[in-house]
Amino acid sequence: MGPTSALVLFAVIWFMVLLILAPVRVRTQGDEGEVVPGTHAGAPEVHHLKKKMWITTGVSVVLWLVIAGIIVSGRISVRDIDWFQRMAPPTGIEAQG
Repeated sequence: MGPTSALVLFAVIWFMVLLILAPVRVRTQGDEGEVVPGTHAGAPEVHHLKKKMWITTGVSVVLWLVIAGIIVSGRISVRDIDWFQRMAPPTGIEAQG
C-alpha cells in the first residue's frame, strides 16, 4: 500500500466514523425549549463537535492500523473476497504465491 492509498483509506474511515458519531448526544433546539424563529426544532443546539472529532480521530487510527495491517500483511487479498469468481485466474508469479 502506497502513501496515497493509506491516506485515502484513513480519510474514508475517518468520515465514516464521524458520520456514525455525529448524531450521538445531540441536544436540539426543541429539546432545549428555545427554538430560534426561522429554524427547525430539530436544529442542533449543543452538538459537542470538537469532542466528537477527537473521538473520531482516535477510533479511526485504531481501525486504520488494523485494516492497513491486514492489507500490508497480505492475509486477505482481493482474490479472497472474489465470491463470484469474476477475476481472471492467476498466472505466472501470482499462481505460485
